[in-house]
Amino acid sequence: MTDGLTPDQGRVPMRRQGRRKLEDRLAAAIAQAGLPTPIREHRFHKFRLWRFDFAWPEVLLAVEVEGGIYSGGRHTRGAGFERDLEKYNAATLAGWRVLRLSGGMIRSGYALRAITVALNPRGGAPGP
Repeated sequence: MTDGLTPDQGRVPMRRQGRRKLEDRLAAAIAQAGLPTPIREHRFHKFRLWRFDFAWPEVLLAVEVEGGIYSGGRHTRGAGFERDLEKYNAATLAGWRVLRLSGGMIRSGYALRAITVALNPRGGAPGP
């Protein structure tokens, strides 16, 4: 492609490409840390089309990368926020633990520390 995008990126809506880069960065950090490989875009609900950005179904741990938190993205506006609440509550009621992580948390390393603790609860709190 002449626009500098990989074929996969070319199929991702523009509003999601920034979040996809954050997700890819987090996936690389998870792999580099030697943590178990998560399932990406894991569908967790029988009837709804809800998906988690990352999931470890064997321990019912999910990670959601929240984009657009400073730019008024879908996750921070009325209807989108309401839909997210419904999704996260359904996941919690089904026994899932959901970590909601921002780009800043990914860049600072907090996200990786939080995931490490969640996968190994005896490891302690993730810290700043």
